Amino acid sequence: MTGAVELPLGLADLRFTASGDSLVSRTVLPSGVRVLSEQVPGARSVTVGFWVAVGSRDEQPETYGSTHFLEHLLFKGTPTRSALDIAVSFDAVGGEHNALTAKEYTCYYAKVQDRDLPMAVDVLADMFTSSLLDPQEFENERGVILEELAMADDDPGDAVSERFFEAVLGAHPLGRPIGGNADTIGAVSRDAVWSHYRANYRPQDLVITVAGAVEHDDLVARVQRALTIAGWDLSLEAAPVERRAPELASIEQGAPLVVTQRPIEQTNIIIGTTGVAAASDDRTVLTVLNSILGGGMSSRLFQEIRERRGLAYSVYSFSPSYSDQGVFGMYAGCSPAKAATVAELMLSELRGIASGGVTEEELSRAVGQLSGASALALEDSDTRMSRLGRSELTLGEFADLDEVLRRLSLVSRDDVQELAEDIVSRPYSIAAVGAVDEAVFAGLAESPAPVQ
Repeated sequence: MTGAVELPLGLADLRFTASGDSLVSRTVLPSGVRVLSEQVPGARSVTVGFWVAVGSRDEQPETYGSTHFLEHLLFKGTPTRSALDIAVSFDAVGGEHNALTAKEYTCYYAKVQDRDLPMAVDVLADMFTSSLLDPQEFENERGVILEELAMADDDPGDAVSERFFEAVLGAHPLGRPIGGNADTIGAVSRDAVWSHYRANYRPQDLVITVAGAVEHDDLVARVQRALTIAGWDLSLEAAPVERRAPELASIEQGAPLVVTQRPIEQTNIIIGTTGVAAASDDRTVLTVLNSILGGGMSSRLFQEIRERRGLAYSVYSFSPSYSDQGVFGMYAGCSPAKAATVAELMLSELRGIASGGVTEEELSRAVGQLSGASALALEDSDTRMSRLGRSELTLGEFADLDEVLRRLSLVSRDDVQELAEDIVSRPYSIAAVGAVDEAVFAGLAESPAPVQ
């Protein structure tokens, strides 16, 4: 293929050959169900995902955390399978199954041998369409999720990440914790989660992606059979749900500084601001900038803060993107006495790229790193399955490895410097968790928020 392939919602059938001679196929059923597959030559395993474009950003105030709550509950049984039956189905064949809730989607997935794909589709279809949300299981899982939230909050890395997103994105729904909090999970009712389930898990919401040893026509027939047995009437016509609007969301910063005091050995620090949206023309440039700044052991942050000065063990940058916004951040964990110095150095390295640009050697190394990582990731059917899902749900286009490499090759030093200049001009936030107070960062943040 040459260039990215568009995925129009109104196009019923599409097939093309991608890099590596994999065959990508897409079918939109009259009911609105979308089925995508990537047949990989020589593969013996297969990964299947059932996706819905509903995440934590889509919840109502009274149901914060319900999307993640629902993810747990779909493993707890249907009219024809108990929770143990679901677990045994995959354990008995050496398969893997799990789910994830993100800010913009939820995915239920499994990886099995090629011969076990029919079983995986049947079980996931049953879970997706027919979960009981049994009241007793609901209360049991409430306790499990409260323990999960407590475990995450005990991890200073997780805790500082949540506070950072809230500080940068403020009241925007993308700034909310994916799992809710103890208060919202403690208060949410089964009826509210049930309503959330029935409103968002419909044929027109469902996207099924499969990668590995798969034959598309057989897959589509199996999907139709499984969903019909589960009780869905696929003869009822519906258009697939529209993708999210790509217009850049307006963001009002939540706080320039958020410090959570804890008596721990390290201070965990994240400094950053808004990034770019997933479909932005600057997305590839930001990927290169991120690699140069903090994407590996040869990056500026790693070399300056860890290798030259020995101030931190873990230091890196990151740049997640969503349909209408993104985040760019730099993380480090260090002793409380070094927190101010490390924060200053992180900002200095980013500003250095904005003011002085990057070298040709840095650009070449970053493109090489990203190109190699992209190629190696595609050795795994999980990555290919996820790529299909993100392409369909968020991007509306499929870019194969050749297209990714082409886009990387077009990034120039000027592109990187211009984007860095743009990023450093934006209001930034500092989030910290550890044995420090806001005074440590007073010289770096103009209006520090009170200690939480």
